[in-house]
Amino acid sequence: MTKGKEYQNWSEKHRVLKFDEIKGQGHAVIELKKFFDNFPHGKKAILFHGSPGTGKTSLAYIARNEYDFEVYELNASDFRNKEQLEMKLKPALEQASLFKRGKIILVDEVDGLSSLKDRGGLPELIELIDGAQFPIIITANKIWDSKFGELRKRSLLVPFKDVDYRDISVILQGIAKKEGLNLNNQIITSLAVKSKGDVRAAINDLQMIASYNNLTNSSELIPLLDERNKEIDIFQALKIVFKNLLTQDSLRIYDSVDLPLEKIFLWVEENIPYEYSGEELYKAYEALSIADVFRGRIRRQRHWRFLVYQNIFLSAGISLAKKKPKIGFTHYQRPTRVLKIWTYNQRDQYKKSIIIKYAKHTHCSKKKANLEFNFVKSILKNPDVQKRLDLSDKEIKYLKELN
Repeated sequence: MTKGKEYQNWSEKHRVLKFDEIKGQGHAVIELKKFFDNFPHGKKAILFHGSPGTGKTSLAYIARNEYDFEVYELNASDFRNKEQLEMKLKPALEQASLFKRGKIILVDEVDGLSSLKDRGGLPELIELIDGAQFPIIITANKIWDSKFGELRKRSLLVPFKDVDYRDISVILQGIAKKEGLNLNNQIITSLAVKSKGDVRAAINDLQMIASYNNLTNSSELIPLLDERNKEIDIFQALKIVFKNLLTQDSLRIYDSVDLPLEKIFLWVEENIPYEYSGEELYKAYEALSIADVFRGRIRRQRHWRFLVYQNIFLSAGISLAKKKPKIGFTHYQRPTRVLKIWTYNQRDQYKKSIIIKYAKHTHCSKKKANLEFNFVKSILKNPDVQKRLDLSDKEIKYLKELN
């Protein structure tokens, strides 16, 4: 996966810009239009709630485009301290937009407020709504905790349903066309179904497949994509470990993730550089290396009691690498090493099957055929030889890709 300036996340690159482009959320669009038409009468905040990747934040930015408004964005971390929040908000609330018709206050991922134990939090958000001069859009995945009772009373609640896989298929087909991808309908449909209503996840899967051009047209890639409910769990766990300060909950956060610790290790390893830098990066990798030491001891000595230490360094150790909470959205990536290992194994599988056929035809051992492979691979590329060995299309394709 390309990193740095060359990498552009497709879910951002292909974010919809107009009301009629958003799929599966017609009811939410109607409610949002009513909310803006009635403001400042009635509710001063509209609360979008539903599963990740269903278009909540996208709809807020569509409203910005459609109404020619400026968006002033806040997240849960901004509400930790009342004084800092007032310093940040006061200029935004007292001054009209200089270049746009109006202004929207966007409070994204308000669920994070439930984990804040210090000053600020929900009371500050309620106070912001009560004194609002501009429309407030709030997003949340889950909003039915009793702590959000007052927030629900003061907001117009708009549910977002999981997007139908057929709508997601249309979205993916459009992106594939724009990106010049030649994908068959089976892959597109499989991605849409596996996303379980999460458009952003489906687009991320599409981009992951596209990054391995030699496998783009192979439906064998589909089993590589983990079930979406597992990914939601790991994404939430990474967010808690990477962004929040250490709590009792984050210490055992991986216990609730439906993935083995081996895979969690790869997810953490892949995403540390996206969240940490400088001294924090060094400390996070140091914690990861200690976790790896315990992992090695478990493998060699079968001392399963070390699992608890591996878990602690993957959670508490990496969480303690930072001095203060992280704010803003971070796009976490799937571990590319898993896919690279799988790709190598697939290629090695075709090599082994060719060697078996070659050994049988030349009446030599498989060990001898393996030793001779690099010398005879140019001969094996001959169509007549391939026909005599009865090589499959995939075995022939493997030979063609060899240098």
